[in-house]
Amino acid sequence: MARGSKSGEGSGDPERKCIVTGDVQPKHGLIRFVVGPDNQIVADILGKLPGRGIWVGADGATLEEAVKKGVFGRAARTKVTVPEGMIQEIDRQLARRTVDLISLSRKTGEAVAGYEKVKDWLIKDYADVLIQSSDGSERGKSKLSTPHDGVFIGWLTSEELGLAFGRQIVIHAALASGGLTSRIVEEAQRLKGVRGYDGAKGRRKG
Repeated sequence: MARGSKSGEGSGDPERKCIVTGDVQPKHGLIRFVVGPDNQIVADILGKLPGRGIWVGADGATLEEAVKKGVFGRAARTKVTVPEGMIQEIDRQLARRTVDLISLSRKTGEAVAGYEKVKDWLIKDYADVLIQSSDGSERGKSKLSTPHDGVFIGWLTSEELGLAFGRQIVIHAALASGGLTSRIVEEAQRLKGVRGYDGAKGRRKG
């Protein structure tokens, strides 16, 4: 089954430099951090907290290196503490952000769930993004293909997708073009990096 690789990169997105790798890339590919009043590092998922931003690539291995090698303190030029379980909290917040955006898209009629509805959107060339749960049956998922020049998201669990559609679990979903779709793709791509998924196959690395 073909899988899309479109990243949903927006035009004119300001670039920032990762403090670990030195790579410069658009902000939506990184996680912003700030130093809190107690000199504790805080992940600013929405990018709205006051203070000088410290940027790290949205990649699990890169985040782990930042924590283990004390890179945050050097970037902040002061002694800082990193909360225990910070990377897991970043994962939780990114997943919640992605789910909330999908839920908003559903309410405006730009997202559907369920095999038959998704299949219908794909046949009619209405879907721009195919979403399938990471824990769904591979046999069942293989019956649907990513839209031509579209995007595949495959690293949310069925329970997480279920939250977006007010159900216990969801295996298949689709997004139309426009609306919140580009923002959903950007947040999902950050989550993919943190969770360590292969972008081509939607499977966890290693």
